[in-house]
Amino acid sequence: MITSKISNRLIHEKSPYLLQHVYNPVDWWPWCEQAFTKAKTEDKPVFLSIGYSTCHWCHVMAHESFEDQEVAGLLNENYVSIKVDREERPDIDSVYMSVCQALTGSGGWPLTIIMTPDQKPFYAATYLPKHSRWGNTGLIEVLNAIDGLWKNDRKKVLQAGEEITRYLNGEEKSSGGSKDDPGKELFLTAATQLKSSYDKTWGGFGRAPKFPMPHNLIFLLRHSVYEKDQSVRDICESTLRHMYRGGIYDHIGGGFSRYSTDDKWLVPHFEKMLYDNALLSYAYLEAYRITREPFYQSAARGILGYIMETLTDKDGGFYCGEDADSDGVEGKFYVFDRDEITQILKEDAPFFCQWFGITKEGNFEGKNILNLINNHDYEKKDEKIVTLSRKLYDYRLKRTELHKDDKILTSWNGLMIAGMAKGYQILLEDVYLQAARNAQAFIEETLTNKDGRLFIRYRDGETGHDGQLDDYAFYAFGLLELYQACFEVSYLQKAVSICEKMIDLFFDEENGGFYMYAHDREKLISRPKELYDGALPSGNSVAAYVIGKLYHLTGEITWQEILNKQLKWMGREAQTSPANHSFTLLAFQTVLYSHTQLVAVSSQPGIQEELAGLKREVPTDIDIIFKNPENEVPLSKIAPFTQDYPVDSEKSQFYLCKNGTCLKPLDCISQLKEAIESISS
Repeated sequence: MITSKISNRLIHEKSPYLLQHVYNPVDWWPWCEQAFTKAKTEDKPVFLSIGYSTCHWCHVMAHESFEDQEVAGLLNENYVSIKVDREERPDIDSVYMSVCQALTGSGGWPLTIIMTPDQKPFYAATYLPKHSRWGNTGLIEVLNAIDGLWKNDRKKVLQAGEEITRYLNGEEKSSGGSKDDPGKELFLTAATQLKSSYDKTWGGFGRAPKFPMPHNLIFLLRHSVYEKDQSVRDICESTLRHMYRGGIYDHIGGGFSRYSTDDKWLVPHFEKMLYDNALLSYAYLEAYRITREPFYQSAARGILGYIMETLTDKDGGFYCGEDADSDGVEGKFYVFDRDEITQILKEDAPFFCQWFGITKEGNFEGKNILNLINNHDYEKKDEKIVTLSRKLYDYRLKRTELHKDDKILTSWNGLMIAGMAKGYQILLEDVYLQAARNAQAFIEETLTNKDGRLFIRYRDGETGHDGQLDDYAFYAFGLLELYQACFEVSYLQKAVSICEKMIDLFFDEENGGFYMYAHDREKLISRPKELYDGALPSGNSVAAYVIGKLYHLTGEITWQEILNKQLKWMGREAQTSPANHSFTLLAFQTVLYSHTQLVAVSSQPGIQEELAGLKREVPTDIDIIFKNPENEVPLSKIAPFTQDYPVDSEKSQFYLCKNGTCLKPLDCISQLKEAIESISS
């Protein structure tokens, strides 16, 4: 049913699986319509399994259960089976993960749901071994027990299905928050909550397993600036440094693994995901913008370099990630024993081993995870270490293979476009801007239909699934960062178009909030609105952020009206636990704190590059809109106020505003820089 290489086609009897019919929906309908019709005809419950391509326990459950003759026999005889890749159908995953959380109090993958032929779920679980062991119920026992209930006590099963369906489709639940618009206390509460769970020794929040949660750090970094709170900045810097020094960061290949299994970030779960690295690159770049510490530049380059070298398709899109396992062993690709390193690096091995904490005993199952935890010179760029690291990296590539998840997801690509564009804004290196441009072009050419609507994913020449909220919101985020990198009006135009479609397809005009899937697509048993910012920020929080940015850039009142509805809904939801809504708080920061905007009008060549350099050098985050003779017509359509700013053929004009109050026009970059520094102090 679910494996690490989930097919996008119907699995037939000749597949390596022993299940006779497994419906794997390219679209929930019509494939699943066939499955539910079959279940009604044969009077059987439906067995749904949801996983994703680099999920370790999805591998395990597939091997020990779904490829097993005994399990296959029970499923073939008593159930109709469906499998879904959560990365391709996040809406299905969201709905049924809500079922699991409601029934069990927790969630995760692989996700197992059993439901009636009318799509009413009554059983949920995550990983199930084949047989019960160590207190974990086995899949065989579950299948037999539910088959007995289905045949002998159907009323109990149907009642449970009715109750959970009513719960999912219940009226919008009150969050318990105030009906008043939230103020800055929301940020203070969130900062206090995060401080209370901060690990003072190793950085990060909470106990192991520890996740990077970069959007928490981005919020706190900006909060430290707005509130002039050095203690919050110290928390962020400590966390970013400890994460980099640990084994969760790949010190010879670049990029971060998914999470750390221990408190000090040494032993990761070795899979690398695109979205983690996209957001982490953004966090390290933001840290450099605020602190000017060169270390953060170096860390960001390591992440962006990994993405470009390893996770970039020849046509420009970004792949999903890399597996944790090689030859069936987690981490085998990444770890070394000391003798192996000596064999490769010869007389330089002692120096290298001392630098990266490599010992004969090892720090992970007798082998070594490279780390800088005890290296006090970790910020130093040693050219000898760079050369030796590359040598070991080349050896590692030949030693064993690592499976790559080569799906290209629109939503995750949107985040990575933002990271690459931010890389150019901060580092002014053309390679990052070009990577962002290439990925954006890939989305336009491959993941957008003739009506301008997005698809979820591309793989092996096949595009699939109607785009959902995350695809539109995350892509708009990337487009706006790309516009701020190079000031080409086409990116701003596209961001406007994508957000207009997002509102038309997903927005709840009456109550605020964006639904996860479009109003004109197939209906699931519920239509959720997600706001919780977990490993990924929610589509709702990113949507609010980009709409706020569009309002500041274009001045159009329509964006403000949508933003007001969205923030009112988000405020009610977020007030109960602000720390769990950190990207939501980024959206609120754009309206509750002072905002600096620059309208640059020029016909002079090279001004865009000068503006990019200025944006890097000034201490405040500033939104820039650029007008020249070539873009004034399209710009006037999306930002009508710019019609009142004439283009002078002889000189540039810079109009700097803060909170709606504008200074007199300036005509040179040096004066502009002084003015920005003055209003930022």
